Amino acid sequence: MTKKFTRTIENFTCQQCKTHVTGNGYTNHCPHCLWSKHVDINPGDRAHSCTGLMEPIQINIQSNETIITHQCTKCGTIKKNKNHESDSTSAILAMMKKSHI
Repeated sequence: MTKKFTRTIENFTCQQCKTHVTGNGYTNHCPHCLWSKHVDINPGDRAHSCTGLMEPIQINIQSNETIITHQCTKCGTIKKNKNHESDSTSAILAMMKKSHI
């Protein structure tokens, strides 16, 4: 079964660092601290009932793209997401150092 993407434009306040984030329909994590929230089954659908915080645990470079790996602090699910140009450079660099890249 192919994953379907639903563009959902919404603003939110990051539950980890309390930064107000203006969404663009592709926003899936806080650009300040890189944390996310486990709300989707398929990207953008907001159909998952977990709602746990997704901790950024690793940064990888794949095909010239920076990929953030998140792990849910509630259920343990792991998901990968592309970074966005608005993401904090210092947060990305700190995660890269932590990831030993």
